[in-house]
Amino acid sequence: MQSIFLALEHLRIQLAQALPATPGLRHFDVSFPLNDAFDPLAWIGAQACYPQFYWQQRNGDEELAALGAVVHFSSLDAASRFLNAEDAPATTRICGLNAFNPQQGSLFLPRLLWLRHAGMATLRLQLWSDFSLEDDARQALDFLQQLRESAPIPTLSAHIQRETHQPDKPEWLRLVRLATDTIARGDFEKVVLARATDLQFTRPVNAVALMAASRALNFNCYHFCMAFDASRAFLGSSPERLWRRRGDLLRTEALAGTVASHANDKQAQRLGDWLMNDDKNQRENMLVVEDICQRLQHYTETLDVLPAQIVRLRKVQHLRRCIWTALKQADDAQCLHVLQPTAAVAGLPRQAARDFIQNNEPFDREWYAGSAGYLSREQSEFCVALRSARVQDAELRLYAGAGIVSGSDPEQEWLEIENKAAGLRSLLLRD
Repeated sequence: MQSIFLALEHLRIQLAQALPATPGLRHFDVSFPLNDAFDPLAWIGAQACYPQFYWQQRNGDEELAALGAVVHFSSLDAASRFLNAEDAPATTRICGLNAFNPQQGSLFLPRLLWLRHAGMATLRLQLWSDFSLEDDARQALDFLQQLRESAPIPTLSAHIQRETHQPDKPEWLRLVRLATDTIARGDFEKVVLARATDLQFTRPVNAVALMAASRALNFNCYHFCMAFDASRAFLGSSPERLWRRRGDLLRTEALAGTVASHANDKQAQRLGDWLMNDDKNQRENMLVVEDICQRLQHYTETLDVLPAQIVRLRKVQHLRRCIWTALKQADDAQCLHVLQPTAAVAGLPRQAARDFIQNNEPFDREWYAGSAGYLSREQSEFCVALRSARVQDAELRLYAGAGIVSGSDPEQEWLEIENKAAGLRSLLLRD
């Protein structure tokens, strides 16, 4: 805890310097080695200021925690325009969520950003004003004075009162049959159907505690948590990258095709071998690969599709093919609208599948199957918002989806979404 305390003191000292009473964008950084047991998730969870955003890259190399907003953005397009209009430094980061409908978002320029890369951390204080940096510096100092010391994350404890599914199982089976009939008519090749599970508890759900519990068990995943205020949050542990950009170099992937996982390594290997050789799942994955390549081809140089691999998670295993390329122009708004929603979360052709979802799914996806991450002029990275949950006071909504193609079996698809939802559900219900 000593490192963050000293970093905050350094920021207070830097704020004391004279700043002009003119518009502008300015930041102060304090970098330090990670030589104590500091958990940024616990730190932001102890604060009473919002929004709060936590994000960890799936290989663990990068982690960030953002606190308080200097500027809010209702879309990634608006955030990207801000960075360009303000001629922001290349490292200025905006973070948050994009909804399933990529026109909508909840992103912000953080007042305070803790960022870890490998073994080094940086604490950044951000100033911005369209009339006076001097005034914003006073507001920033008030913000720092309100910060609390970090506290241990409470143990996740919840008692369920009620559980309901939208759609329930009979309706799900009907929807899958409707989807396969529609595919047989040639209206589309694939559609991804989702289910929302609402859990009502006896007391409010602690989103940070749920995020910490998921982070501790769900490996090889991105972890993200956006707290909008004291009672509303959206969080998840997702295995899927939407894109990563470094300069003009772009990495994306097709994560589609699923089988159960197993605690026993040999049994998990057998299941993974079956997945690698199953025609239906391979076909589903290649549909996504072909769609991504087709959408990107006008905006990129040569596209390299890597061989298929198995991604083993706690409850399920997936087929993944990585796609690497170089952009003709580094444009995050363009990346978002080209890639989201992917065929892995919507279907093919995209618009026909989205129309089917809009007309038949009994709930609004909101942030589910959107994306979570950050953008800056030098780089950006977003994961697909899967294996996710919405917290609202004492109610938790879990989401899970399954790709429906020709030959999909409704009962098997129900089992697939049960396995996917279990990644977060089991943390609360211990079943």
